Amino acid sequence: MVMHQVKNLCETSRTKLKEAIAKMELFLNHYSLTQLSMENDPAMEEFYRGYLSDTRHLLVFCEVAYEKLGMNLRRPHFNEDYAEKVLYDVYHNCVNGFYYPKNECYSEDGRYAYTGQDAIRFRKKPSREARNLTIELSKIFEELREDLSYYETDYMTQRRMQGDRM
Repeated sequence: MVMHQVKNLCETSRTKLKEAIAKMELFLNHYSLTQLSMENDPAMEEFYRGYLSDTRHLLVFCEVAYEKLGMNLRRPHFNEDYAEKVLYDVYHNCVNGFYYPKNECYSEDGRYAYTGQDAIRFRKKPSREARNLTIELSKIFEELREDLSYYETDYMTQRRMQGDRM
């Protein structure tokens, strides 16, 4: 990739991560496990426990990537190799962290991806607030996934061909 493309990708990715971070922080600061699972249903409490855990993990990955991108963008000399490693991490930790949450409270159903309908399917019916957060985040992470598709496989293939080790 050309350096100005990598730098632009860092800037746009950082902006999208900032938006996702703000949404997750607002949700996590406002809702607790007891507020979300008010039905006194053990299955729903387990669902929300996993949902909150996955959201906290995703938030940390996004914050770390956001800081790394910002640090590199503020340097007097933009480090393209470092930027590409961070963009690779954004794809594999943030985007994949969103679409493949450890606790599998939701998943993406590809059959709906191109219909204009929400492609996210929940294991249990969540609160409106949790559903809204996930759908809003899906729009951000879908854009990041499209922007960073190069880092899904092509980046590592190119690095291996160059003989570099990550």
